[in-house]
Amino acid sequence: MYAQLMQAPAKGFHMSKFIRVFHRWTSITFTLVVIAIFAMLGLGQTPAQWIYYVPLLPLFLLLITGLYMFFLPYVAKARRGQAS
Repeated sequence: MYAQLMQAPAKGFHMSKFIRVFHRWTSITFTLVVIAIFAMLGLGQTPAQWIYYVPLLPLFLLLITGLYMFFLPYVAKARRGQAS
């Protein structure tokens, strides 16, 4: 699937599909980082304070891609309405 995504189709590159796959993998990364932090706390290890800021980058990327996917149907509907 990843190889198919990285090859641009003959009709043009589908940015929407790339955003969806990127969002999916970023959510997996975010979840694993949060689980790792909780596991360290559960084992009694006190991580450095900066470790708590590590999930913020994937969370910000999830916000951007999630908002894009949320508004995509509304933008497409507005474009269809203008075309007719």
